[in-house]
Amino acid sequence: MRYETLPFERIRNLRVDADLTQETVAQVLDIKQNTYSQYELGVLRYPIEALIRLALFYNTSIDYLVGLTDEPKPYERKP
Repeated sequence: MRYETLPFERIRNLRVDADLTQETVAQVLDIKQNTYSQYELGVLRYPIEALIRLALFYNTSIDYLVGLTDEPKPYERKP
């Protein structure tokens, strides 16, 4: 059983809380499922484009995704 904190655990938690598979989120990012899995595990680093897509998809901020804030509500965005 796994107990260590993952570098991007919030991204995994958002996916699980939304009852989404890695395959579904990978399709949103236009990548393969195994690539997304490596992002969640911290094996690969997320490109900024993927973080932007995830923030828009989950309606949150990049700061929340990477643990810089505990506030999930996104900042006001440009129109």
